Amino acid sequence: MTKSEAAYAVLRERILAGDLAPGRVLQQRELAVELGISTTPLREALRRLLTEGLVELDSHRDARIPELRAEQARDLLELRSALDPLAASLAAERRTSDDLARMRAALDELEPLAQDPDAEHLAAHRAFHRAIHAASHNALLVASLEQLWDQSDRYRRFALSDGEGPLPHKAEEHRALVDAIADRDAETAASVMRAHIGTSLGARAVRRLGQ
Repeated sequence: MTKSEAAYAVLRERILAGDLAPGRVLQQRELAVELGISTTPLREALRRLLTEGLVELDSHRDARIPELRAEQARDLLELRSALDPLAASLAAERRTSDDLARMRAALDELEPLAQDPDAEHLAAHRAFHRAIHAASHNALLVASLEQLWDQSDRYRRFALSDGEGPLPHKAEEHRALVDAIADRDAETAASVMRAHIGTSLGARAVRRLGQ
């Protein structure tokens, strides 16, 4: 791993974990010293985070953690509501036996997300959805959903901080998704995924920010 890649990984985790709070300004010189690297690999890491929507860069090249915005949460939810069901329906049509095995293995690792989930639990949920996305065998769709997931992670953590606890019925929806894809039932897979996104943490974040 290069210095730039290491800095990217550290900063990304700190942003998604909320250790670097929305609105915080990161001065490059101070951040480089803190990470023990020069400003050149740091700038490379920040540019990568910029493409994922996790930082903003000002004219002086200092970085700022974007605020959580109701409009962005809504936009992300609308895109996922369109693209995730498409991926699920294509997965039902195109999945291989290996794809299905990966989905079932990822399903076995899922646990309800706590109010302050650790990276491992969040990664397990991403792995499950990534297995469905990959089974669509549409590279452009998979890349688009990867980027949407990156930008949505902060909103998921924000939604979980409301004290309402885990979302109900998610385990049943996960199993229903795998069953529909296994049965090559594209219509049901899309319908279950659409309902899944409609009651997701992203949807909870939209409601909370809208208040």
